[in-house]
Amino acid sequence: MMDIRQPKFDWGQRVKALQDLENDGSYPERDPEAVLAAAGTVGEIVQVGMHAETNTPVYLVEFSEDCVVGCLEEEISPL
Repeated sequence: MMDIRQPKFDWGQRVKALQDLENDGSYPERDPEAVLAAAGTVGEIVQVGMHAETNTPVYLVEFSEDCVVGCLEEEISPL
């Protein structure tokens, strides 16, 4: 049985990207591997979920009105 990792961050919390976050296919209208949010870009967590297979938190972060990116804890940092 795998341990469930509790989320470190909360809904509404402002965070910044620690690395360039690239398109993984979630945005088919954008080029594959296009940078959706550059390192240092500030966003707000709009949803917190769990990855079913790994039991790790996944955060939906709104970096702009038209760009919400699924992020792992290692990819973001609180402001």
